[in-house]
Amino acid sequence: MKFTKTSINGAFIIDLAKNEDERGFLARMWDIDEFKAQGIDFSIQQGYTTTSIKKGTIRGLHFLKVAEQKLTRVTKGSVYEIIIDVRKDSPTYKKMEAFTLKDTDYKMLYMGPGIAHAILTLEDNTDLMNLYSPAYSPGNEGGIRYNDPLFNILWPVEINSISEKDKNWPDFENTIEETKQEVVA
Repeated sequence: MKFTKTSINGAFIIDLAKNEDERGFLARMWDIDEFKAQGIDFSIQQGYTTTSIKKGTIRGLHFLKVAEQKLTRVTKGSVYEIIIDVRKDSPTYKKMEAFTLKDTDYKMLYMGPGIAHAILTLEDNTDLMNLYSPAYSPGNEGGIRYNDPLFNILWPVEINSISEKDKNWPDFENTIEETKQEVVA
């Protein structure tokens, strides 16, 4: 596993090392010691798989108002994944970065506490693996609308499918001021 820091504190792209032979390959995708060697203390609590049937499906931008960690990997298809630092005390607060991740590149994206993320599918029938800590709890979720004017995200393909919840998040600045809650890092 090769960890590469992103421009946002606490987020890494992780390249999986493939051990190949005539049968195919084996790649380790989880090793607690390798994560700890990077200063990441991550105890996986829940895991999900997401299937998006249509290209142009958006999920997010989501974050938890508690110290949440996430690890994602595309297992089929491809996505455009956006991350935004929502920690007010972070030197990269409100900074955004985007990645195109494919099932064939064998990369994962790790996001530490206080980082919002979203995916936009770039192909039909795209699958994404998501591992989380802590477990999801209703009432802890926050969000950023996909077209929030503060971030002015340029999505690479037309958005064709989005949930009502994700369509209707208030402006990010209003959300932070109304709740008066800090995202815990």
